[in-house]
Amino acid sequence: MIAHKVKVYPSKIHLPKKNQLAWKIAEIASDNAKLNKDAIEMVINRIIDNASVAIASLNRGPVISSREMALKHSRKKGALLFGVSNKFRFDCEWAAWSNGTAVRELDFHDTFLAADYSHPGDNIPPLLSVAQQNKRSGLDLLKGIITAYEVQVNLVKGICLHKHKVDHIAHLGPSVAAGLGTMLKLNTETIYQAVQQALHTTISTRQSRKGEISSWKAYAPAHAGKLAIEAVDRVMRGEGAPSPIYEGEDSVIARILDGKKALYKVPLPKKGQPKKAILETYTKEYSAEYQSQALIDLAKKLKKRIQNLNQIKKIDIYTSHHTHYVIGTGANDPQKMDPNASRETLDHSIMYIFAVALEDGNWHHIKSYTKARAKKKSTIKIWRSIKTHEDKKWTKKYHDPNPKKKAFGAKVVVTLKNGKKIVEQKDRADAHPYGSRPFKRENYINKFLTLTKNILDKKESARFLRIVQKLKQLKPGQLDMLNIVVKKDKLKRNFKKGIF
Repeated sequence: MIAHKVKVYPSKIHLPKKNQLAWKIAEIASDNAKLNKDAIEMVINRIIDNASVAIASLNRGPVISSREMALKHSRKKGALLFGVSNKFRFDCEWAAWSNGTAVRELDFHDTFLAADYSHPGDNIPPLLSVAQQNKRSGLDLLKGIITAYEVQVNLVKGICLHKHKVDHIAHLGPSVAAGLGTMLKLNTETIYQAVQQALHTTISTRQSRKGEISSWKAYAPAHAGKLAIEAVDRVMRGEGAPSPIYEGEDSVIARILDGKKALYKVPLPKKGQPKKAILETYTKEYSAEYQSQALIDLAKKLKKRIQNLNQIKKIDIYTSHHTHYVIGTGANDPQKMDPNASRETLDHSIMYIFAVALEDGNWHHIKSYTKARAKKKSTIKIWRSIKTHEDKKWTKKYHDPNPKKKAFGAKVVVTLKNGKKIVEQKDRADAHPYGSRPFKRENYINKFLTLTKNILDKKESARFLRIVQKLKQLKPGQLDMLNIVVKKDKLKRNFKKGIF
């Protein structure tokens, strides 16, 4: 790996494009490096994972609305929509919009956390949609996804967005553009321009993840993917982009991030070096913000130790800066303690999540978020007894550059009314690659079968799982087989009139 130094240059100093971060990203996207076997298998795992959560969310409000919008953009030889018959095809950017929303809605697919946050699986829907419309092969798609993960993971390692209240999709636009460049076999210049355009158009604030969190949280990555597709299409026609987008005098870094004196170090593989960043990412066993995964496991363990939950006086959670300030009491969001809050808000409240997991000894992607569940008196009592604290030891472990030492857990101290303290701690979720029972192919398949039960018939389920595991062998035009169809009467509609 090479740690590329990225800083701002005044316009009077010409920065050759080959010294720009966007160009270096484009170089690795166009290098046709040898594929790593483990990375190939992980791509298949993540396609299964995405399909699991997408099918499970098909009849949730935001997904229905996104599908209705896509249905208005039919295209004879276009891409496919999750759940919809393969007889119907749509513009790839609108298919990416709908499918991307379905993948993101439950907050239940993969994650990577470092200097910033990310859900790298968000790269897959736009790449798959473009691949279907352009009749690419399974190998083409594999290469594109591996590049997209490589770019997003390394941007997340090197450049912090949330510090400046910028949403993490700003790293997703460039990664999708780079992945599309690899998949479509575009030259370095074209990918370079597309990466810049995609970044320029995907900057937005973190208000989408603050306070009363709305359904836009599900749409945001799909929006970035759609814009990246449009960016690639535009530059393929010979158009340019704002440049240099990272290093310029009025660039993203200069005006939105650390400013003109900033110095970032972004690691990227050498040209021709296999891309393996996907192996550093991890999926979710539970439908909740990733930093709550280990805490749900902790809550389940504590339930076995506490005989009577009514005896709890207070609960203190000592954790990293990110966990405390984003999903903990350090966020200072009263909505995180409100039983009437939206699902999107509750899945960013570690206080709520821990209380429910402690009471139930489990977590469910639907039952754990119902209005009745959130308003349960005993839950509210525990919920409001919880306080989080930043512990610099946990912050240091969160940022450890060694994937085997990086930790997203906490220490929990439960104080009972009689003064007794019960203490447990866990570095990382059990399902994490370095957890006590890391997710393997069988776990991804089981997650798929569990989430799609009563939605898919067994024949369609078995067909998809058989095909996806042969991804590398799929020929041009055969990626349509990765679409999953449900019976028409099982797809809900939203008939409210829009513009389209």
